[in-house]
Amino acid sequence: MKTIKGPALFLAQFAGDTAPFDNWDGITKWAADCGYKGVQVPSWDTRLIDLARAAESRDYCDEFKGVAAANGVEVTELSTHLQGQLVATHPAYDAAFDGFTVPEMRGDPKARQEWAVDQVRKALTASRNMGLGAMVSFSGALAWPFVYPWPQRPAGLVETAFDELARRWRPLLDHAEDCGVDVCYEIHPGEDLHDGDSYEMFLERTGNHARACMLYDPSHYVLQCLDYLDNIDIYADRIRMFHVKDAEFNPTGRKGVYGGFQPWVKRAGRFRSPGDGQVDFGAVFSRLTANDFDGWAVVEWECCLKHPEDGAREGAAFVRDHIIRVTERAFDDFADGKADQAANRRMLGI
Repeated sequence: MKTIKGPALFLAQFAGDTAPFDNWDGITKWAADCGYKGVQVPSWDTRLIDLARAAESRDYCDEFKGVAAANGVEVTELSTHLQGQLVATHPAYDAAFDGFTVPEMRGDPKARQEWAVDQVRKALTASRNMGLGAMVSFSGALAWPFVYPWPQRPAGLVETAFDELARRWRPLLDHAEDCGVDVCYEIHPGEDLHDGDSYEMFLERTGNHARACMLYDPSHYVLQCLDYLDNIDIYADRIRMFHVKDAEFNPTGRKGVYGGFQPWVKRAGRFRSPGDGQVDFGAVFSRLTANDFDGWAVVEWECCLKHPEDGAREGAAFVRDHIIRVTERAFDDFADGKADQAANRRMLGI
């Protein structure tokens, strides 16, 4: 067993236009002051990182990591959530997701998709240049508008969507292999990879690609009424990242999984700060530790009630208190009889 690393913080929800959140030096100092040892970096946020330079220059990457280290944190992973979303976008979401790209690509789905693929490729190369072993992303979605089987789906519709999704991602997964970097898909509603079955459909179409891995986030499973502890045992060999995000699901006679088009605070399923929801994180950390997860415990703050800076500071302490320092010896070693093979045979009567 291995001791999970942490606490770390995903910076996407905190980057902003005011100090200390508007530059790399300031935000890493702030994260360390909150109690974090690592940070996960949104690669699209130019206030924090120049992704093109990171893909081209190891010197830039060394300087980038050096600033973080001087401030007391290390870079855990790069994120391409927004770019990954645009690798595969159903036309129904063209307008909604157009803001995920740079202004010159907006309104042109083909150019936007090509830009997104290039961005993910650059992030994989930058991850290699930084000595990182994994990158987190969304899969994007072609079949998501048809997630509920009404009207009845035509035969082959879902299969065609997943064939195309795998076709788009396979070259990127091959580049990830060349870089020695795992692509960890965040299993997430709104993505075609939103649960175990959909992930396996994709995995099969990529030839069970060794780099097609998972980010484990129990909050998304609580909102789907999925067994988030069993999920760890099923996919232990594929889980290479971990987001510490809490959630609660409180259905009523008026609303359930689908939420009734209500804002987050009024939905039956809501994201909460770590410790404020229903996820049994004691069991989660135990199960991950028992399954030899050796990555980072990364707080992703998303809460419909609590102030983000309070959530961040509380999250660092929450993770620190849940990390299990693994034992190097059995608890009953004091009773070891120091038997040898001959004694074993005598005890068995053979």
